[in-house]
Amino acid sequence: MYYIGLDIHKKTISYCVKDAAGCVHREGKIGSSRRELDAWVRTLPQPRMMAMEATIFTGWIYDYLLPHAEKLKVAHPLMLRAIAAAKKKNDKIDAAKIADCLRCDFLPECHIAPTEIRDRRRVLRYRNLVVKQMVQMKNRVSGLLLETGVTYNKRQLHKVGYFGEMMSTNAEINDAVRPLLNLSRGMIRRSSKLEYDLVSSLERDPLLRDRLRRLRTVPGVGSITALTWALEIGDYTRFSSNRQAISYCGLCADEKSSADKVMRMPLSKQRNKHIQRVLVEAAKLAPRLSPELAMIRARELERGNPNRATLAVARKMVCYMLAVERRQQDFVQTAAA
Repeated sequence: MYYIGLDIHKKTISYCVKDAAGCVHREGKIGSSRRELDAWVRTLPQPRMMAMEATIFTGWIYDYLLPHAEKLKVAHPLMLRAIAAAKKKNDKIDAAKIADCLRCDFLPECHIAPTEIRDRRRVLRYRNLVVKQMVQMKNRVSGLLLETGVTYNKRQLHKVGYFGEMMSTNAEINDAVRPLLNLSRGMIRRSSKLEYDLVSSLERDPLLRDRLRRLRTVPGVGSITALTWALEIGDYTRFSSNRQAISYCGLCADEKSSADKVMRMPLSKQRNKHIQRVLVEAAKLAPRLSPELAMIRARELERGNPNRATLAVARKMVCYMLAVERRQQDFVQTAAA
């Protein structure tokens, strides 16, 4: 067996091929394009295993090389950095160390979702970008009105009827700012339509339809929360316990223990930030829809920390959604709740 380590960059890929004894068979650098990868794969010895570090470019390279190796693994970048830390660091050394970790079965792997999930996840994250830009544009509209001293109803401002009436009847809007307001409103309208089309296409997807329907039976879980869970979690069977799923969602604190001292730190930065944000927002609404979640929130509020109460509700929602996924059944409120 030959073990191949890849250090991937935007324009180049450094590689190192080692045999089972750790001797370097080949090493070098190629361009990160499909044509050069295809020509390079034909020259490699067989059988072979490959490994690479997770980067923004890893997805398409992983899909392209998967049929050409006995096994293809992706290393967790943070854990690999701790293992391969050295005074001297360059692409050639990184590729060799990845090959050594693979050869010694010491490679800290990370989960790679199937291609169909990653394709749909890309659509959802693009939708999040559209919403972010739409909110920025709405704030820009408010800022323009405040700069020019225009009186307006804050709650009604972004409704189509009110905005049109304000533009036609409000004499405080001067000619200098009017074109900017119309341009901003047009961008908001187009972004809103695009966001609706993206979400609708995902909800109608046959791969996700049944799964989303079951997840939406959990209190506080709407379309966006269900989509985010399904596409960011991917394969729920990779979590052997609720604690692992809660940790992945970033709803628990770091722990530092030494001797008999145990210290709880702030929320861990090693998490999926997309699902963390959505779950925290959903947890603020869920207690209104579920007596059991309301009880959890009330119990935590007695300790005087509303943020802790929100996190406790979010952790319980993770348990609910994981149970729905495992049982492949709709969520049913308990009689006591």
